Amino acid sequence: MTQVEDKQRADYTEGSIIGSILKMGLPSMFGFLTQNIYNLVDMWWVSQLPDGENAVAAVTFFGVILMLLFSFNQLVGPGSVAVISRRYGEKDDAQVEKAIKETILLKLFFGLVFGVAGFLLSRQLLTLVGATGTSLEQGVEYAQVMFLALAVPYAMYSIFTALRGVANPKMAMWLMLGSNVLNMVLDPVFIFGYLGAPAMGIRGAAVASVISFVLTLAVGLAIFYSGRANVKLHLRGKASMSIGSMITLLKIGLPAWLGSLSFSGSRLLITPMIAVYGNAVVAAFGVGAQVISFGIMIVVGIGIGLSSLIGHNLGAQKKDRALKTGNQAIGLSLGIMLFFGTLVFVFAEFFIGLFFETPETIGYGVSILRIFAMAFPAVGVYIMVEEIHMGVGLNAPMMVFSMILGWPLRVLPIFLVTTYWTTGPETVWWIMCLSLIVTAVMVYIYYRRGRWLTVQV
Repeated sequence: MTQVEDKQRADYTEGSIIGSILKMGLPSMFGFLTQNIYNLVDMWWVSQLPDGENAVAAVTFFGVILMLLFSFNQLVGPGSVAVISRRYGEKDDAQVEKAIKETILLKLFFGLVFGVAGFLLSRQLLTLVGATGTSLEQGVEYAQVMFLALAVPYAMYSIFTALRGVANPKMAMWLMLGSNVLNMVLDPVFIFGYLGAPAMGIRGAAVASVISFVLTLAVGLAIFYSGRANVKLHLRGKASMSIGSMITLLKIGLPAWLGSLSFSGSRLLITPMIAVYGNAVVAAFGVGAQVISFGIMIVVGIGIGLSSLIGHNLGAQKKDRALKTGNQAIGLSLGIMLFFGTLVFVFAEFFIGLFFETPETIGYGVSILRIFAMAFPAVGVYIMVEEIHMGVGLNAPMMVFSMILGWPLRVLPIFLVTTYWTTGPETVWWIMCLSLIVTAVMVYIYYRRGRWLTVQV
């Protein structure tokens, strides 16, 4: 394989640390922000359908299931981040190419398996999370289309990860931007039947997503195989793919997957508990979660760029710089989320009012946003520490913290509140808020021990 000349390769292990964080993180941040903007726009278009409140609830119920199935994405993703970025830092392009190919192959396999399972069990899964009546029927329509194509977004996200891993974060950003803009344009076309397309209703939102996923994956593969990225893929590379190295990827990702599965499973159980308050609360929760995710995606985007940057530094044997990079990234995320939390708290009614007209539903949404806004700084710390550990392939500690957050701090108290106490949904929001703050403190204390600096992959 032709090695990319050093002078042509992006190297963010030199120069300003905060500059490197921003160069790797900002493109990822903008890419993920457009993803969240798309989610909000998608939710808004769906809310314009007749019986829009139930349609929004249907998408919210499906989102819980999708989060659970996307946890299997974590079985491969964290290992690919650690291996691709570390090998890139070592300037071993043959092993980078091998890891990228193996990651995409594994993602297609798992996406196909879980997509078929999800398609066959759509109704049962939606019923499990609390969907009933109209929201259940609409949810099945939406879910079956998304499940059939699940392998495509699985593989698509690996293209984004691989581009960041080989220090091409801007390419990943533009690819994400293009995908989400296309999705936003296609949404009304297939939902309402514009430009001669059939009006498919809520199913049309899923069709629009699938089309954009397929085209994005095709463009991403073309970028790598045409040599436009820092590492070029070939039909036959110098390093052959092997079952052994795929198993290594899975071993690195296993704790992250278990942690993600635990967190997603806990939310899957919490959703029907929330549903006891009615579809208006579920709909408000779904929109509130998307608004909250807008801020979270800012630090997730920076964090995903950071995880590759940490791998580059450790691959280049620069532990001191890796530590300074981690510390500065945590401080940056803390400031960003403090600002965003203040913004959400002040303008909560405006944000929710964009989606609903019913005063009761708006009230529920405002309550969600203002309570969660108080935990935003803690969320910033938690996410950044999680991404740092993912970048070095040390995922077991974060798995433990995720389990603590999901079960003893959330599921158990919410179950007790919704089963045995007569309280409003605000109690549930406070439990979720305080659980984030407590977990973030524990995570940061562990980060300060510095074990992540000694991990080998």
